[in-house]
Amino acid sequence: MSISKYNSEGYFDPTAYSALSSIENETRALRAFRPIIYICSPFAGDIEKNISAARAYSRFAVEQGYIPIAPHLLFPQFLNDADPSERELGLFFGNAIMTKCSEVWVFGSYISSGMETEIKRAKWKNYRLRYFTENLEEV
Repeated sequence: MSISKYNSEGYFDPTAYSALSSIENETRALRAFRPIIYICSPFAGDIEKNISAARAYSRFAVEQGYIPIAPHLLFPQFLNDADPSERELGLFFGNAIMTKCSEVWVFGSYISSGMETEIKRAKWKNYRLRYFTENLEEV
């Protein structure tokens, strides 16, 4: 959008130009800022279905103007979730990442043991928690 220094009658109008420029700059800054949020949803069980759901939840967050972090989409790429020590390491990594997020978004009606651990940690650290259904409706 181009803001003119002149009003509709062609007269120089620095006050209106300054005000409109300020509004445009604020709008641009708001578009550039995207808070980071932590995606909390099941992984174990039906892994294919849960990965697909986590991808959809992450996409939803992007469409809402956020940067999603879904550790359960990242860490199983190189950590073995079936190995208890590697699973604990993945949860530890997730907790470290959670400290950088402005909110924790919990998806679905089923709370897995990993999710329960993440939710307890978020509550203990007093992070903002938001709950959503599988259909992406906030509850």
